[in-house]
Amino acid sequence: MVRYTKEHKQETRQRIIETAGRRLKRHGIDGSGVAALMKDAGLTNGTFYAYFTSKDDLVATAVADQLRAQHENIVAQAAPGRAGLEQMVRWYFSTEQRDTIEDGCPNAALLDEIGRSTDRTKQAYTDGALTLIDGFAARLAPHDPPSARLKALSLLGVMAGTLQLSRALTDRQLADQLLEEGIRNALALLDAEQHN
Repeated sequence: MVRYTKEHKQETRQRIIETAGRRLKRHGIDGSGVAALMKDAGLTNGTFYAYFTSKDDLVATAVADQLRAQHENIVAQAAPGRAGLEQMVRWYFSTEQRDTIEDGCPNAALLDEIGRSTDRTKQAYTDGALTLIDGFAARLAPHDPPSARLKALSLLGVMAGTLQLSRALTDRQLADQLLEEGIRNALALLDAEQHN
């Protein structure tokens, strides 16, 4: 029997989580069974239970991981202040972000299903979303981020909804125009907030 090192087990677990995150965003939570999730990771179904107690355990972990990655790769990398907010808005409303669902925002891809998920998945989402919006709030109101938290959460809702709508439209020109309008609307919201 082969014994794996702790590092190998951790790498395998992380591979399952990352692969699951991409699949969940592409096919949805309901459209992603354990067999498909494990096949994507190049592992057998039997291996699954060495790492997770249930599909819900993996879903909650993958949702948390996707939001953590979005925070680390986008929000934490953005410039401070309004310039950083504009960077994030423009990234969010890019055609690449819209067209590559599996690499894009977990909010726009999974929000409707997370709302129908277990409390554990909702809590993982809530924790991750609050980390994201705290990054927005720190740029909206650098001297008092808590005062901007609700505005930042509302901005995230507007952004995710606009992106979902753009993804659903078959008219590519209209979908692209919607992204441009999303940028204008988000920046107008930011400017209104900064003048309050």
